Amino acid sequence: MMRRLDLARQITLGVVAYGVLLSVALFVQGLLVNEQAERMVWEAMLDTSMTDLQERRSHSGDFVWRNNGRLDFYRLDADGDVPERLRGLNPGLHDEVVFDDNEWVVLVREDHGERLALAMDIDGFEALEWRMLRPVVVSSFLFLLLLAVTVHFGVRLLVRPLRALAARIAALSPDRRGQRVEVPKHASVELEVIATALNGYLERNDEFVERERAFLDMASHELRTPVTVIRSAAQVGLAAADVPPQASLQLQRIARTTREVEELIAMLLVLAKDPEHIRKGDEIVELHALLPEIIDAHRSLCEGKALRLVTGSLPSCRFKASESVLRVAIGNLVRNAIENSDRGEIHVGLDTHGMVEIRDPGHGMSPDEIAALYRRMAKGGDHRAGIGMALIARLCEHLDWTLRVELNSPHGTCVQLDLSSSRCS
Repeated sequence: MMRRLDLARQITLGVVAYGVLLSVALFVQGLLVNEQAERMVWEAMLDTSMTDLQERRSHSGDFVWRNNGRLDFYRLDADGDVPERLRGLNPGLHDEVVFDDNEWVVLVREDHGERLALAMDIDGFEALEWRMLRPVVVSSFLFLLLLAVTVHFGVRLLVRPLRALAARIAALSPDRRGQRVEVPKHASVELEVIATALNGYLERNDEFVERERAFLDMASHELRTPVTVIRSAAQVGLAAADVPPQASLQLQRIARTTREVEELIAMLLVLAKDPEHIRKGDEIVELHALLPEIIDAHRSLCEGKALRLVTGSLPSCRFKASESVLRVAIGNLVRNAIENSDRGEIHVGLDTHGMVEIRDPGHGMSPDEIAALYRRMAKGGDHRAGIGMALIARLCEHLDWTLRVELNSPHGTCVQLDLSSSRCS
């Protein structure tokens, strides 16, 4: 995945690039203007000097100019000591002409068919020009560096409220209601608009979740009444003495199915409520007394198997939780252990910290299978037993409980349900 640049770096790079381009453009423009100004100055100076020489020659026929190495006069077609570099020059001004290890500016003029040249040594001037150019280049570089540092820290200061807003958004929890994002101090109007829009969305989302919870609560209550009627009718039918064996099996199936549906409805009712509201209204449950009842209710599932439910140590533990929810959660874990085992003993224990542990001798699970189980639980895709491990995991997350599945040495599986968050102090 391509790494993205942060806003401060992007703006800094953009401003520095613009500064570099602007500096280069100004530098080139300055050079062009300087060269043009130099040419105009050289042309004016040499033109005046050449005109003066021509006038002197015209007034005095024996006038001789003596070259001094700074300003030299040549008759290109007559003198024998003319540098070769000058012989091919056409009339006009010629800048940066190099001969005799120096740099010259040369004005060539034609007078009555004779080409005259006046050359001025500018080697020292060019060296001075380059020496003066170095401070300009260094100062431009320092200016760009100072500009980059100033822009970088300035932009970071500007985006600090944005980062603070992003941190507040990241801290939002999906299972909490009434959350709002506060606008950071010294935030811009644009950030305030974003925060206001986000808070509006959070408010609408809270209303939507509340409507869904109310609907689920109502639907679960509406379903509970007919299911209870069906289960009661099945139990009445099973209590009759003259029920045929085939009908008795069907009634048992109806009673078992309605019990599972009631468990599912109870679970959905819990998930539909706010966890804080559940904690405030839960009754006190003595789990050490409830566990034997749950185990006894599932002993019938061991019939036909060389399997036995064994209760371990049950220290006194009191929890603030719904008894029906505890029955459903622990009962389904016990049922899963029975259905995944063929023979041996299933040990159910409780420690003083509120940890329910169920060890089965069943087929056991490899680390890969346990990882796959956790993936199914996370996706809600394990519906093979009871209300499903995924729904139990969702219940544990909702009530701040912890569900762990580990290998049971030498074989089998160990399931731990940590209820310590609901334990009475």
